[in-house]
Amino acid sequence: MVSCSTFLVSMYAIVLHSVVPVRLEPREGAEQETQLLFGEVCQITETLPRWYKIRNEADGEEGYVDAIMLSPMSDEEHATHTAALASGTARVKFPMTYAVSENNQQTIPLTLGTRLPNYKNGQFEVLGVTFRIDSAAVAEQPLPLNQSTLMQVMRFLLNTPYLWGGKNAMGLDCSGMTQTVMSLFGINLPRNASQQVKCGEEVKSLNHAQAGDLVFFDHADPNCDGSLPHNCANDTRITHVGLLLDAERVIHCSGRVKIEHIDERGILSTERQGYTHHLAAIRRM
Repeated sequence: MVSCSTFLVSMYAIVLHSVVPVRLEPREGAEQETQLLFGEVCQITETLPRWYKIRNEADGEEGYVDAIMLSPMSDEEHATHTAALASGTARVKFPMTYAVSENNQQTIPLTLGTRLPNYKNGQFEVLGVTFRIDSAAVAEQPLPLNQSTLMQVMRFLLNTPYLWGGKNAMGLDCSGMTQTVMSLFGINLPRNASQQVKCGEEVKSLNHAQAGDLVFFDHADPNCDGSLPHNCANDTRITHVGLLLDAERVIHCSGRVKIEHIDERGILSTERQGYTHHLAAIRRM
């Protein structure tokens, strides 16, 4: 593709919409790679007519965003906002809630996992603008990671439909789900399953696993056995990730967010009456 770059007005931009798509190519019909949530900051690495190529500061993901969906920041605004994010851990813990601007009383829907800089007593501040929010919808500190708290979060997300590149409560992909959910427990993960599998510590087997461990799956056929090696895929690339509820149940997003049975072979689906994903690794973050 021939570059049509122009000069950069600002090196940084912030998201002031609830969710913004990040695309593989600079066009509306291009595949959605991931999403940016309200308050997230990105570095602008290239400008094109109507589009910015960006890098998300939170996880390093790159792609193209429609320029009208981003608000450029001065270096001073960027430094102030980044410091505010670094000093606080408050995040939205409900699937969806609303913030009200003190400037004009307009409401902005915020989805689970959205970070709230300078949060205190039902208020937070972005670029000098104060917003009010229901304090019951906010996790002011990282939640303790155990089966009870994991289910408290996941019960809101069950049956959320699968959406490629999605990381909000209206549509998720598998790694978008794990990245967003684990952020509520103070664990910051990279965006994709192939990156997440490199994090944390190895867990040898499901017998040693606990709630909140990440389970990873590859291309291999979980329905095959050792007597039929030539009929089984031999591709170990990680293609799917989920969260363990316990040693026999996994929460994952495949078609929708759901709870299914897991054993050492993989995920056993009652809907499809067979194994659907081959277990490749277990990691504790």
